[in-house]
Amino acid sequence: HLRDLVQVFVAEKHWEGCGGLTLTDEMKHTIAAQACLLVLALPHRLYENVESILVYPSTVVRPRERAGVFVQPLDLIERGQVALFGEAHHGGPVVLAWDRVLRDGKRPADGHNLVYHEFAHKLDMLDGDADGTPPLASRDERERWHEVCERAFLALRARIERGRQSVIDEYGATDEAEFFAVVTEHFFDQPHELQEAEPDLYAILREFYRQDPGARAAASRA
Repeated sequence: HLRDLVQVFVAEKHWEGCGGLTLTDEMKHTIAAQACLLVLALPHRLYENVESILVYPSTVVRPRERAGVFVQPLDLIERGQVALFGEAHHGGPVVLAWDRVLRDGKRPADGHNLVYHEFAHKLDMLDGDADGTPPLASRDERERWHEVCERAFLALRARIERGRQSVIDEYGATDEAEFFAVVTEHFFDQPHELQEAEPDLYAILREFYRQDPGARAAASRA
């Protein structure tokens, strides 16, 4: 099923190598396989909000942004350049740095995966907002999602403030949208660690994705 999804994904999406990168079929399939793993068991239309994937050879540098004319005086701050590994644009493309995609794919135990992260953002955006809550079937599911995620999100922030270590990467404490993307990385790459540290969070991710990576990993070792 994953192979079938990958074939359709590669064929349907617009792919573009940027910054001098020659984008090969192997690169496309590497990215597509990781993106499609997230929706392997979901009723979906294969990321209908993703039309284009732009792939750069390495870190992407967002240009300097200048404040507009119609702003309050306190907002008159010029934004500097920002180095990015990737970005998921609302209503636009997914941008990825190939060297980071390759590194993360070879080192799943690290709990970092750029493709999972950016495509989790796209799942989050399917209901119109990047708010850390992907489309859910019922009000009860949404209430449960908010309860569990808010508790885990605030606990992560509290641990960071106290200088304590956490299974969840501290970037997840940025906001609710980043929290969902980061815990998705851990869910697929470090399922046992996440389940042990945050069993309720693991459970709602398992229910949403309709997958159990921890059980799958255990079965593969048996």
